[in-house]
Amino acid sequence: MSFWKIAWRNMQQRALASSLTGLSMALGVMLMILVIVIHEVTVDQFERDAQGYHLIVGGAKGGDVQLVMNTVFHIGQAIYPIPYSYYTDFVDGKYAPYTKAAVPYCIGDSYHKEGHKFRVIATTPDLFDKIAYGANDDGTDKRYEFSSGHNFAADHFFEAVIGSIVAAKTGMKVGDSFQPTHGMSAGGDKHIEFEIVGILAPTGTSNDRAMFANMEGFFLLDGHALSAEADSAEEADSHKPTGEVDPNDPNRGFQPLPEAQREVTAILVLCNDAFAPMTLDKKINKGKDRTAIAVMPGKVVQELLDNIIGPVRIVLFVLTLLIIIVAGISILVSIYNSMSERSHDIAVMRALGASRTAVMGIIMVESILLSLLGGIAGVLLGHAVIGLVSPGIEAHAGIVLKFWHFNWQEVWLIPGLVIFASLVGFLPALTAYRTDVGRALGGGR
Repeated sequence: MSFWKIAWRNMQQRALASSLTGLSMALGVMLMILVIVIHEVTVDQFERDAQGYHLIVGGAKGGDVQLVMNTVFHIGQAIYPIPYSYYTDFVDGKYAPYTKAAVPYCIGDSYHKEGHKFRVIATTPDLFDKIAYGANDDGTDKRYEFSSGHNFAADHFFEAVIGSIVAAKTGMKVGDSFQPTHGMSAGGDKHIEFEIVGILAPTGTSNDRAMFANMEGFFLLDGHALSAEADSAEEADSHKPTGEVDPNDPNRGFQPLPEAQREVTAILVLCNDAFAPMTLDKKINKGKDRTAIAVMPGKVVQELLDNIIGPVRIVLFVLTLLIIIVAGISILVSIYNSMSERSHDIAVMRALGASRTAVMGIIMVESILLSLLGGIAGVLLGHAVIGLVSPGIEAHAGIVLKFWHFNWQEVWLIPGLVIFASLVGFLPALTAYRTDVGRALGGGR
């Protein structure tokens, strides 16, 4: 009979103790899988979301981290806005020589349906036409594509595009309409409708769970315009429809809001060369006008990963490693405590011709088998938990996790467990090696 069969039979004879020991090992491995996979996917998502442009320009009162979290990841309350003139400076003003594309963001509205909340971002068609959302392995840009429909038109004020997760969660499709809610609370006032003209193909970024409305229409909604410096109420409301509205007019009789009444939350800036970001950083952050700040999103994200997520991951990794060590010790204690019960069986094996090395090998194999079975169960359990929690994480944080997400570090788990189990099983195996055959058989008679 082989070592493996004998070890398996011994485990079956001690089914309860073996099951509990294997379970403790499985839980430790499961936690390690969760730490490894979730960390890798989270880091990858954070780094991927901050690609495609060089700078984010926003209100100086918010700070670097808040600006990035709010603009890139659509998390948190809207930051303080900046004058619309900052945006025009990048289009045809003093910053235009350094700019390849500038995309404004207006944040402050949301959409609520069936328990889900999505941020509504007002922007221009340039977001999907001129800005990439990442880079392929060969260095080429990942461009936005539409799974259905198309980009909204700049001169159709009340058109919108929605992300793939929004479409999946709400069931909305091209041709449907939605009413943004003023503010982030579901209890806010409802605005007039926007028509969905396009659904984005999945990007794996936070934009999958956002809704993008034409900025021209956003400015025309109640509560979004600055107070007008006008001689009369009629002049202040000159952008609003008067008289009968043409049913074929996509803008519903509205005229563009005057620039003096506009402001934006942030500006995504794609520079035209490698030195332009540093030049703009100096001009905006160190100039006399401190109304706005320019932030390099990739740098801020990397600092978050290095200073917060990285240390947290190390702490969690150490804790899970300690859990596995405790599980290993429980294997040692379980087998070692059973040695007195097995002394007679070991003596019989020795009397029948089994060598000391063979007896020692059986105990070592039992330790390895317990660790292997617990480890494999832990790997499967860890990925099952990832599959179960992924919808909630995706809905609240935009991080996409799947059951089959695999990290190369998992490859080392099983060989590592074999080595660890060999070390753990050495003491009880040595005890079996030293069993006195005569005394054990005499005690058994």
